[in-house]
Amino acid sequence: MTEILLIPGDVPLAEWGAIWRGAVPRLDPASAPRIAESAAAVARILAHGAPVYGINTGFGKLASVKIEAEDLATLQRNIVLSHAAGIGAPSPAPIVRLMMALKLASLAQGASGVQPATVALLEAMLAKGLTPVVPSQGSVGASGDLAPLSHMAATMIGVGSIEIEGRVLPAEQALAEAGLAPVTLGPKEGLALLNGTQFSTANALAALFETETLFQAALVTGALSTEAAKGTDAPFDPRIHQLRRHPGQIAVGETLRTLMAGSAIRASHRDDDPRVQDPYCLRCQPQVMGAVLDLLRQAGTTLETEANGVSDNPLIFPETDEALSGGNFHAEPVAFAADMIALAICEIGSIAERRIAMLVDPALSNLPAFLTPRPGLNSGFMIPQVTAAALVSENKQRATPASVDSIPTSANQEDHVSMAAHGARRLLDMAANCAGVIGIELLAAAQGCDFHAGLTSSEALERVRARLRSEVPTLDHDRHFHPDIEAATALVRAGAVAKAAAIALPGVA
Repeated sequence: MTEILLIPGDVPLAEWGAIWRGAVPRLDPASAPRIAESAAAVARILAHGAPVYGINTGFGKLASVKIEAEDLATLQRNIVLSHAAGIGAPSPAPIVRLMMALKLASLAQGASGVQPATVALLEAMLAKGLTPVVPSQGSVGASGDLAPLSHMAATMIGVGSIEIEGRVLPAEQALAEAGLAPVTLGPKEGLALLNGTQFSTANALAALFETETLFQAALVTGALSTEAAKGTDAPFDPRIHQLRRHPGQIAVGETLRTLMAGSAIRASHRDDDPRVQDPYCLRCQPQVMGAVLDLLRQAGTTLETEANGVSDNPLIFPETDEALSGGNFHAEPVAFAADMIALAICEIGSIAERRIAMLVDPALSNLPAFLTPRPGLNSGFMIPQVTAAALVSENKQRATPASVDSIPTSANQEDHVSMAAHGARRLLDMAANCAGVIGIELLAAAQGCDFHAGLTSSEALERVRARLRSEVPTLDHDRHFHPDIEAATALVRAGAVAKAAAIALPGVA
């Protein structure tokens, strides 16, 4: 299995993506002295005897309550158990593992005051495939993702459940079978484990990676739809996009030109075509998809920064033996990034659905009605377009910004929260909807090109058609449509559409 060396504070997006897809993170040994010094600083702060939030006081609204030395271990255990109050379906294992890796990289920066043994246990759980069962609901994105991270932390003290190799076991049993033992949390450690934005960030990162795959597939299917409709490549002329200057628009225009380069279908109607302009869903692809690309790249920059930061509270500064309380746990940057990704997913699917609708309409596409050789006897692509419309509408409803909402919590101590957790958590479902739309477009565009018998598209797009046709034959009469959509959608989600095109496609990084 692939290993990723985590260098705390300096992990690029691509490596977080590799962890999301199954790579095992291994902590850079050079971080060990920082971890040890941070734990030592907590001991020195305690020795001074002054009340310090999160170390020898209560939490949240109870911060004014001083805790005696003999109760400090109980305090940390109690915060983990009391805050493990999530609800709902378990989070997907890849999300939980990415969350754990993000927490590992945060703790290892030496600003959280945890013991080396605690960091080592978290790293070992990742290495041995122990995944805490973490309910997906219960965080408002400040003061950190308290409930989800508490469920993770609970397994580290032997409470809760762990999934390993498809089995769900009591945490203590799963640890023992893997040759590990629960930790006893020292001062500050429980709070360090459960305070932070790692649950929200993991969900947002996962969605970013999945959306990048959809974006690239949609560039390919958009070009293929242009060919099916015998659209023009003139709107992709670089001079148009250079005048507007948006980097994403320039990149998308260039990609669409490359995808269509050498097409006999395009050459067949270059002259004497009575149409003056194509519909926006074809003509404005660089403007729409370019804006999507710029938005995704901005979200990626924010999430890469967040993933490499430290977001618990208070933060330990060993050089001065200070514990400073702040608000790094507030996930507003992640909430904004998640909302941007939601908008991007919406627009990828929205313009793709309009291309499907254009292709099935003979008045717009000059193709047989609903892309079937014998319309009337056959319904062809009539209802797949309806399905695409339903998915797009659902995504529009889900894309309402989460970041503009706030419900005060903790007796108004935490009076403004980000709602980043559910803002990010909705994204994978939205991406799945969008993948369905792109899968339907892939089928419709390939079917449309099939009607141009004797003419071929570009080499890149013919490779894509061949890849699809290796699994889904041309629709010459009505048949059970669901398996075709499932097969095409699977190609989209696996990145096989972009891979088949075999050209460089713009991405987030």
